Amino acid sequence: MSAPNTANRPGEVADKAKDLAHDAADKARNLAEKVTDTAKAAAGAVVDKAKDVAGATGRMADNATAAVGSGVESVGHKVREYGPKEGFMGTAATKVAETIEGAGRYLKDEKLSGMASDVTDMIKRNPLPAVLIGIGLGFLLARATSSRS
Repeated sequence: MSAPNTANRPGEVADKAKDLAHDAADKARNLAEKVTDTAKAAAGAVVDKAKDVAGATGRMADNATAAVGSGVESVGHKVREYGPKEGFMGTAATKVAETIEGAGRYLKDEKLSGMASDVTDMIKRNPLPAVLIGIGLGFLLARATSSRS
């Protein structure tokens, strides 16, 4: 009897090990891709939900601002209705009513989002006064909130 041929066995074992390692790497890569895809989908869902909540909050703020605007405009109408009609006081009451009504219409029409846009535009047109106003407000807030000994 002759001895079995074992010369090819180490090469076969090495090839088999390489194949197993390659299969394991492919499975790991596929699993990583699935985990990545799942994470991307979950992150996308979170972002979409956050956008929905932010949009709903913005709409609620706009609606509240419009309601306040309607109330302010109504106050202007009351001032016009019940204020003096003649003389200096009549002229003053009319001007006050017009101003209040205008402010109410502005709030009602522009809402919070439009007001933010208007403020941004004003700051862009007048940066130095805006910075000075910001510094002044900061100073006043610091004075108001600091504890006095």
